[in-house]
Amino acid sequence: MDQVDQALTGLRVVDFSQFIAGPLAALQFADLGADVIRVDRPGGPRWRDPANALLQRGKRSIVLDLTKAEDAAIARVLIDAADVVFESWRPGVADKLGVGPAESLARNPGLVYCSIPGFAHDDPRAALPGWEGVVTAAAGLYPQRAGGEPGEPRFTALPMASSFAAIQACHAVMAALIGRKRTGVGQHVEVALFDAAFELLGGGAQKVGDTPPMPQGGAAPATMPQIGHYHCADGRWVQLCLVQPRHLEWFVQTFLPSHVEDGWTDAGRVVADETIRNAMRAELTALMATRPALEWERLINESSGAPTGLCQTTEDWLRHDQHARDSRAVVEVPGDPELGLTVQAGHPIALSVTPPRAAGSRHALDADRAQILADVGELPGRPDSHRPVIESGPPPRPLAGIKVVDISQVLAGPTSARILADYGADVVKINSPQDRQHFQHVYTNSGKRSILLDLKLPEGMDAFWRLIDNADVLVENFTRGVAERMGIGEQDVRARRPGIVYSKVSAFGHEGYRGGYRGREELGQAVTGLQMRWFGRETPRMVFYALNDYGAGNWSAFATLVALYHRARTGRGQLTHSSLAHAATFHQTPFMVWFEGRVWDEPSGEDAPGWGPLDRVYRASDRWFYLAAHSARDRAAVRTVTGLSGLDLDSDPAAVAAALATAFSSSPAQEWVRELTALGVGASMVLNQEEVMDSELARARGLSLLRSLPSGEPIRTVGPARRLSLTPVPPSPVPGPPGSDAAAVLAGIGLAGALDELVEKSVILPQLPPDADFIGRFRPPSPSPAPASGDAAVAEGSAGAPQPVSRPRIKS
Repeated sequence: MDQVDQALTGLRVVDFSQFIAGPLAALQFADLGADVIRVDRPGGPRWRDPANALLQRGKRSIVLDLTKAEDAAIARVLIDAADVVFESWRPGVADKLGVGPAESLARNPGLVYCSIPGFAHDDPRAALPGWEGVVTAAAGLYPQRAGGEPGEPRFTALPMASSFAAIQACHAVMAALIGRKRTGVGQHVEVALFDAAFELLGGGAQKVGDTPPMPQGGAAPATMPQIGHYHCADGRWVQLCLVQPRHLEWFVQTFLPSHVEDGWTDAGRVVADETIRNAMRAELTALMATRPALEWERLINESSGAPTGLCQTTEDWLRHDQHARDSRAVVEVPGDPELGLTVQAGHPIALSVTPPRAAGSRHALDADRAQILADVGELPGRPDSHRPVIESGPPPRPLAGIKVVDISQVLAGPTSARILADYGADVVKINSPQDRQHFQHVYTNSGKRSILLDLKLPEGMDAFWRLIDNADVLVENFTRGVAERMGIGEQDVRARRPGIVYSKVSAFGHEGYRGGYRGREELGQAVTGLQMRWFGRETPRMVFYALNDYGAGNWSAFATLVALYHRARTGRGQLTHSSLAHAATFHQTPFMVWFEGRVWDEPSGEDAPGWGPLDRVYRASDRWFYLAAHSARDRAAVRTVTGLSGLDLDSDPAAVAAALATAFSSSPAQEWVRELTALGVGASMVLNQEEVMDSELARARGLSLLRSLPSGEPIRTVGPARRLSLTPVPPSPVPGPPGSDAAAVLAGIGLAGALDELVEKSVILPQLPPDADFIGRFRPPSPSPAPASGDAAVAEGSAGAPQPVSRPRIKS
């Protein structure tokens, strides 16, 4: 077996991509040991932003003008010797430059060529500039503005589509590299920003039968005082997230013991009694005002175990948060050629044997030209090193034959295992018979086999170990120390199965003082600055989407694939780790670089319409649309649009915005979008989630799937966004009810015929009670939503999304 320093040592990557998604994906390969060559056009990156200090760190740099024959020839030599290429041109542009996927793969069959355009090659909008705002509007990611008119969007500067495109490109490329070891050939991977956005819509876009869809913008906030923000003595905020009944019990017993007899530990009573709710809210408001926020965060978590998070800014997270440093969510990188010493986002994943590390600062533009050109003459082409080994028939999916045991709960961990199933792994999902956290089952457990198995009983542990004996991957998301107390921690499992990849998902990462804290989506957002950024830097407000749950799940899948790739080379398994807080850090990539003199002045808050007068939402006569006219060519084109010809687009921004707003209000949005896009200017109607999911385009391209549950009831779900040309990702089968695969799972581990006995001993639950919601129908919440029930041992410390009581918006 090879001896390698890092997981991806020896891989050659050529990065032609611009802006965020492609460079962010290529960065992960550089941090994991690959030799990444960044190819820029003359003049440097199209996006001149401090974020490039992060996005380009550790990459070698060369400038090539691909419109010149001699530079295009150099680019082709680099591609011929590469394992991976990243590019983000609009479909067809790379072909015109002579470095497109078909030509490149013909010369280098072992290449994994990854395209990350705004819109995919088979999307009618393929030629449209895929600016973030345009894609976000087209994908239905702008939620309804609170208190606004119907359809009025809430703008956000978070690059949500780019973030998810980057993550999915990472794990799709790793899957293709694993597949290459089996087939001997590479393939073309396409992850369009628009398509990637559907991963964020996730289970919230699910619709069952005739039940109403999830309302965009979320349901009314929970009225329970134990879930919300409180001002502290230093003027900062904490978020209490006492979602489960036991969390409330722990908190009241520790900090409000005089109210135990008043029924304040009884979550059901608190929900039902408005007098108690009002009294509790007043008491909590007074109590939280007695100490600073950071002190409360540590005291509540460490004294009671009740989930609570400090609400701080992005700058706080980058510059002052010790946990961010200790967990490597944030790293210090000296020597940037433009900015000097910087503090940057660190690493979204951890690996115990081959940890990622920043491979130095950003290189100055074209700094490595001489060395790269010297290498060009010595680099061997790679066509002969990857001869096809499959003679006939379709190749298997990359993870065919890989067995995964998934004991994680709710959203982030199960998302990771779902993605592994998408790539062909055989995934067995274990839930506790006492668990009632199944409201996302149809989405997060698609493609898996399900069993309700009690790991507290000896017979349950026997079945678990039989599964582990044949497993390649274990996925769990317990609070730190819980797996070890159950006897199924990494060392316990590795003693039985030495080569296993042990995949953990947590709230904050297990290093640092928050490492043992319980957490939820809200708290991952709170500590990293997302909540303050979302609503305007003064008042924390939870981001509508489960950014961190889905993000951490996708990063976890990437980490697992990296570990499997490394194991195939060395025979050695390892532990992988991702967290909600680490995902939240990378969702803020444009803002995750601090340097002396840094000012964060991006638009945020309810009143922010966009980045400027030519990059923002506008109200037409009937509805809202997004305009993105960035270049001088775009501005010239806008001036030719009927009704806009007399406007001075280079004058005072406020005056330009006012003039455009007046002009746009005169005609329907579709007319403006049609004329602007015909001129090559970025524009899109601001669609809502339902319009996107029900569109013919989304259904024709497999992004919105209309299928049937085993009962025959119709269900609409999100389909896979990643396109792999050789080993496509098919829609995973709709799962049966939780526990419905028990007999098949038992038969596969030598326990065929044992089902009845195990059911009789309550080791296995054959089916959930009739009132258990595993389909996830949306029901509009009452003013006093009922708390989640159940306190399953397997769910202890789950880092996934909150229960429906705290975030009814995901009970679609």
